[in-house]
Amino acid sequence: MRLLLLGCTGLVGRELIPMLLQQGHELTVVSRRPEAVRMELGAAEVTWVGVDPAQSSSWEKAGALHAALEAAEGVVNLAGEPIAEQRWTPEHLKRLFDSRIATTEHLVQAMAGLEQPPSVLVNASAVGFYGTSETASFVESSAGGDDVLGRLCQAWEAAAAQKPLATRLVVVRIGIVLAGDGGALGKMLPVFRAGFGGPIGTGRQWMSWIHRTDLCRLIQTALETPAWSGVVNGVAPKPVSMGEFASTLGRCLGRPSLLPVPGPVLHLLLGDGARVVLDGQQVRSERLEPLGFRFSHPDLIEALASATKTSRR
Repeated sequence: MRLLLLGCTGLVGRELIPMLLQQGHELTVVSRRPEAVRMELGAAEVTWVGVDPAQSSSWEKAGALHAALEAAEGVVNLAGEPIAEQRWTPEHLKRLFDSRIATTEHLVQAMAGLEQPPSVLVNASAVGFYGTSETASFVESSAGGDDVLGRLCQAWEAAAAQKPLATRLVVVRIGIVLAGDGGALGKMLPVFRAGFGGPIGTGRQWMSWIHRTDLCRLIQTALETPAWSGVVNGVAPKPVSMGEFASTLGRCLGRPSLLPVPGPVLHLLLGDGARVVLDGQQVRSERLEPLGFRFSHPDLIEALASATKTSRR
């Protein structure tokens, strides 16, 4: 397929782009800094478009992005500023919303104007859709939450739902992505390897996780399989508490995991952004097994062993 990829130059894209190329797909990747990303990813076979997709001017009909969309048979939209890497100031919250919702709105509006829109759109969302709880369990049919992340994800999904009728839509509500070279695990590894690791906050909050390879395989399968449509939770079958995650990571590394990181410390660093790791939700999928998807890394200990091994390369 000829594919247009938005927001695919970070943690997920580092594995997704090579995987899709290996499957024979033809890729056009959108980035605000294509030269730097091209050097980092080293994907010579990729066509790059250097624009900001959150800006309406990037989608003008005479532009390279519109031409790439017109030629695309499928689209992957993972665009969005990182959620938990800084304080949620009003300016940062605006970037969180605009980078997701404005990008998606511009994308589907441009698709609607095409004589032959792409046949499939795989659009990201997040398990933050459900809000947070220490006791409830959520599946794809569960209602959305009413906190900041819940409202953000609901607006994001509503924007994607405006896609043309001819376009099949798969929305992936992504959990915590495990990879050794970035994301939450990438930040935790140096601390744990030094012997100072431990649970964050109370340790009781849920972590609904997925190994990066499985997430990339899920996206690839959603693109290639006409039977896939609607919402799927991009999470492994067995969510765990933060305490269990920390002890399993310590065991995997052969290091102690007894020094908890107090919640107030994270609040000092991240403000409201600390909610992403201090609060959690127990999310499972009731759809992936009936759709025939099989995880390469269904168990946490094996997933962490794989991810930490990759981080040492």
